[in-house]
Amino acid sequence: MTKCGASRVKKNKLWAVKAIDRSTRKTVAWVLGNRNTATFRRLYKKVKHLKDCIFYTGGWKAFSDALPPERHVAGKGHTVADEQDNSSARHHLARFKRRAKIVSQLEHIVGLTLRIWRTATVAGLFWPIQKIMLDVF
Repeated sequence: MTKCGASRVKKNKLWAVKAIDRSTRKTVAWVLGNRNTATFRRLYKKVKHLKDCIFYTGGWKAFSDALPPERHVAGKGHTVADEQDNSSARHHLARFKRRAKIVSQLEHIVGLTLRIWRTATVAGLFWPIQKIMLDVF
């Protein structure tokens, strides 16, 4: 889970809650919203069709409220891939850094930023776009 933008007004925080495949360390899905159970349920709707997976999460109560107990393992020891992904996002995208200046917190702009960044960091997705751009210039 990544905090998007650095608002000094606590009620305006926007969070990116992500599902990451532990074996490939790739983001499977994400949603943007508040840090509440409704936001996580929106994410779970996107990934619940994955029948043979176990969900490893931190101790956040929203995870326990939305996930079936037989598919859920809670504990910080299982969230290394998530933390590495969050660190990478903060490294590359100014809007995810704390105290960043002049960043939009509009949900659709943050979502578009995540899509562009994910496309640029997944080689198979980026190469066709890179070829087009190199042909243009």
